[in-house]
Amino acid sequence: MSQLRGFLPWIVFAVVSSLAWQWAALLALALGVLSLVKDRRAGVTADAQILEFGTVAYFGALTAVAFADPHSPLRDVAGGLSSAWLALIAAVTLLVRRPFVLGIAKRHTAPEVWTTPLFRRTCTVLTGAWTIGFTLSAVATLACEAAGSGTLPRVIVQVLGFGLPAAFTRSYVKKVRDRARGSHGSHVPAIAVGGETTFSTVSTAGR
Repeated sequence: MSQLRGFLPWIVFAVVSSLAWQWAALLALALGVLSLVKDRRAGVTADAQILEFGTVAYFGALTAVAFADPHSPLRDVAGGLSSAWLALIAAVTLLVRRPFVLGIAKRHTAPEVWTTPLFRRTCTVLTGAWTIGFTLSAVATLACEAAGSGTLPRVIVQVLGFGLPAAFTRSYVKKVRDRARGSHGSHVPAIAVGGETTFSTVSTAGR
């Protein structure tokens, strides 16, 4: 669950939006800004905050719309759109060959490993997994909203959209690390999206 803290604004919005979507959007915006400012003050670089910038942009726009027109049609699809927005951000970072996990991973590794093929390949695979998770979550959430299925199914779907990629991240990194250790007697990155788990010494096997 610690890996989900980086997505706290989105989870909070999913839970609270059924009660008052304007205030849910504002709360998510505040949490996003707080996270962004806190990390910037800690020296985190902009490329490691792609999702945070995306969070602030999305909830900034949504908050403006929600307070300007509380009965906007967006109210009924805001959950699905939030997952779709995350999927779009993740997909674009893949298309431009700057997977968003790369920036997060750099927080916990030495600069000399950033250009190794193994490091970049691991980050690309993980970003792909998160992109798929966000996309499936968007489709399923929009389907729930269209069917009027209520709050609980939507929240479950959106939490799974974060939780399943997080579980894949942990298992995939362990697999890569164990494989490299067996072949080279060294370590590879232990990556966690959301900024929780750190990296160990990275193998140069992929150079």
